Amino acid sequence: MKIAVAFDHRGVHLRDRVLETLSGAGQDVVDLGTDTDAKRIDYPDKARELGEAIQQGGAERGVLVCGSGVGAAVAASKMRGIRAAICHDVYSAHQGVEHDDMNVLCLGSEVIGPSLAADLVRAFLAARFAGGEPYVGRLRKVEAMERQMSNG
Repeated sequence: MKIAVAFDHRGVHLRDRVLETLSGAGQDVVDLGTDTDAKRIDYPDKARELGEAIQQGGAERGVLVCGSGVGAAVAASKMRGIRAAICHDVYSAHQGVEHDDMNVLCLGSEVIGPSLAADLVRAFLAARFAGGEPYVGRLRKVEAMERQMSNG
């Protein structure tokens, strides 16, 4: 699976562990940076890059990391077709995919450590959308909201 990853200047503190976990799982990584905290990199910019990679077919899923994970999730979820959520527990990281077809895992580098980040990434990668009712019906409602809201 192709996984896009992006980090703002605070999220970069989990970068090495996230990339190590992805490569250890045999994933094809699309690295959108950043790799330093020396310069401020805003999470909305990274969310947009990651979201566009998914929208354009350059990646199937993404991992987006900022300081808390909250800003990353808020920004990424504004994009059509992007279902991003902050997950700081293993259950949410896999259940979000299984029930809600989450395609972007958002993490907070100032909230969780490297070991938990690795566990969350592995749970996210291993999960598959369950399909069927009620999950497909709910997803269609979300998609309808997205279309209606983007048209005014």
